[in-house]
Amino acid sequence: MRNFFRLLPAVNQVSASAGKVPERAEVEERYKWNLEDIYPSLDAWEKAFTALIPRVDALASFAGKTAVSAKALLAFLREEEDVSKELGRLYVYANMKSHEDLRVTRHQELTERVENLSMRHSSAVSFFQPEVLALSEGQIERYMAENDSLALYRFYFFELLRDKEHILSRREEELLAQTQEIGSVARNAFTMLTDADMKFPTIQDENGQDTQLTEERYYKLSRSKDRNVRKAAFDGIHNTYDAYKNAIGALYAGSVKGDLFYAQARRYSNSLERALFPDNVPLSVYNNVVDTANVHAPLLHEYMALRKRVLGLDELRFYDLNVPLSEEPLTHIPYEEALEKVAEALAPLGQDYSIVLRRGFVERWIDVYENQGKRKGAYSWGSYGTRPYVLLNYNGTLRDVFTIAHEMGHSLHSWYSREAQPQVYADYTILLAEVASTTNEALLLEHLLRESESKPETQRLAQRKWLLTYYLDMVRTTFFRQAMFAEFERETHRRAEAGEPLAPERLQNLWGELCAKYHGPSMILDDPIRVEWARIPHFYSAFYVYKYVTGFTAAGAFARALLSGECGERYLDFLKSGASGFSLDILEKAGVSLKSPEPFEHTMATFKEKLTEAKALFDA
Repeated sequence: MRNFFRLLPAVNQVSASAGKVPERAEVEERYKWNLEDIYPSLDAWEKAFTALIPRVDALASFAGKTAVSAKALLAFLREEEDVSKELGRLYVYANMKSHEDLRVTRHQELTERVENLSMRHSSAVSFFQPEVLALSEGQIERYMAENDSLALYRFYFFELLRDKEHILSRREEELLAQTQEIGSVARNAFTMLTDADMKFPTIQDENGQDTQLTEERYYKLSRSKDRNVRKAAFDGIHNTYDAYKNAIGALYAGSVKGDLFYAQARRYSNSLERALFPDNVPLSVYNNVVDTANVHAPLLHEYMALRKRVLGLDELRFYDLNVPLSEEPLTHIPYEEALEKVAEALAPLGQDYSIVLRRGFVERWIDVYENQGKRKGAYSWGSYGTRPYVLLNYNGTLRDVFTIAHEMGHSLHSWYSREAQPQVYADYTILLAEVASTTNEALLLEHLLRESESKPETQRLAQRKWLLTYYLDMVRTTFFRQAMFAEFERETHRRAEAGEPLAPERLQNLWGELCAKYHGPSMILDDPIRVEWARIPHFYSAFYVYKYVTGFTAAGAFARALLSGECGERYLDFLKSGASGFSLDILEKAGVSLKSPEPFEHTMATFKEKLTEAKALFDA
């Protein structure tokens, strides 16, 4: 029923910036997350795992019994929730433990075992939806009237009934559950091909050193001041994908065909309708994302022209998109100072939020520094049975401060939701997942812009330029780029549903047309960019990317209201809502209607405002 694949004293801390990446044991405990709050030891995890296996299997014994009475229905729901809670704890512990040091084989084995148990759980409960949906709406109402405890599940039952025409027979549901692994073949093959098998060329970096290209290294190289390095990295990555375009094209076409199969199997009119249905999102919202980006593409064209002018280029090319227009301030920001900056920036969220935020800082929710073997990047995770946790690889940059604000936004959204909601509604939807995190980033940006006004003129200009271009690039990548991805997905699925082949040449032509339309006349359409579609892993989770645009838009609306002192309580109510209603309704209750074009237009207005200031600063 549930999917799990979802202030300290300053000290001298060895970090990557000091030239040496420490072993895990060398990092002080205060800078490591406290997973012992979930299980005190690996042995305790093993005991919990072993004890849960028969309970998972026993869920199948409820088959044929859950719908016979209110008592039987409630008994299954409570047992399934208890099993899911423990399974969630096992799952997040195993994965986060493995992320501490990916070299530790035992931790990887824990992850594999709990993933297998999770699939076993899905199969064991696959009977439930068809069985309940065999009941009439009136019968479910009578059961809730007979047993007050069932009333808690009213919205849950409503969602099940809404899904009724798309739920199949018990045998068919069992078969579809067994296709989960088959359905993920294209995504898994893409991951293995691009992460393990594809080999990128070696280029020279700006210091003349040979550098083996990888996807992880590409972003840093694409920001090089040396244009020859940027071009070599761009060509090296994209030409390699071009060499594999037939294989990747076949994988993507297979993934799209899988989307069409599941849409047809569950009786949806098309794959986009199937993707939007769980969140009850009307097609107009998806189209609004694409349409707004198209209407306001001239603003992105203006930004491209500014980028070309500031970089002093005769021709702007796609390998010039990531190079900073303004250097990030080089001052190292100690971790404790970063926490204080974040806390000050989030003050508009109120005292209660601030108290919980600082609890997270001192109660070891955060795994702070890089160590040998640690997973790269950053995330927030946890489950209903745990506190929220944050993985960082903090290195003292201003960008790292934004990462703290972002991930703690996720964590506090999870904390409020789990505190306020029963388990059945505690996990907010993916549609809402980026709202709180991006709201925090928006508040931090405005705080730092205000803070810059008190600095000496040279520092003020440097910080404002960096912050403004940070925002402009965020809109470029999170709004316009994701909208372009959404338009690409809409078109490829439309073509497949019309029986048209998704040959690599057709995909490349479509990608080239979209790149030209979105980026405008200042951008030269280099041939290698036409294969960029082959690099995007999100395309193997169809129609996901539009949610970045809606999340960014809703966050901007909340940030504007919070800074005006208008919606503090409404915003906390949003954080506490979990999945207790449809996502768009939860947002609307908090004052943001994504069914209206207004929030999208406000986002574009803010982009235009900050673009205007950036142009004035750079032209001064």
